[in-house]
Amino acid sequence: MLTLRFATQLDASPETVWQWISHADTLRQEFLPWLHLSAPAEVESLANVDINPEQPLFTSWIWLFGLLPIGRSQVTLKQVTEGIGFIEESPMTGVRFWRHERRIKANAGGTLLTDEVQVLPYPFASIRTRWLVNALFKHRHRVLSQRAHSSLVTE
Repeated sequence: MLTLRFATQLDASPETVWQWISHADTLRQEFLPWLHLSAPAEVESLANVDINPEQPLFTSWIWLFGLLPIGRSQVTLKQVTEGIGFIEESPMTGVRFWRHERRIKANAGGTLLTDEVQVLPYPFASIRTRWLVNALFKHRHRVLSQRAHSSLVTE
């Protein structure tokens, strides 16, 4: 089992960061341009979904550059705590187990966002999986940092 942790200090309020990480459109923007993730139109935010920890909310198709289908995820939220974070355990293509915990915490500098990912790769894929997850989450954190900076400039 691989465990990877990522943390970014965001110069934005916890309320603003929560809106970013709980709204489907802004959450999916974290993956661009590398990946496009599909979601049903009625899933706008975590606020308007009924969570059953044992049932997937929907199937998300994963597209490389929005063109090449490379997999799918049965998006399953185990826990959502409004304004604090969520835990997602979604069966998906390419790994035997996936768990993503995302938390936000107010501090003197704004908001600390942390992601912890536990992933069980298929045999002989550990190095590749570690590299891909690391690259993807570093990219996601850069996108959020840029968003925080942009919102400061425009506010």
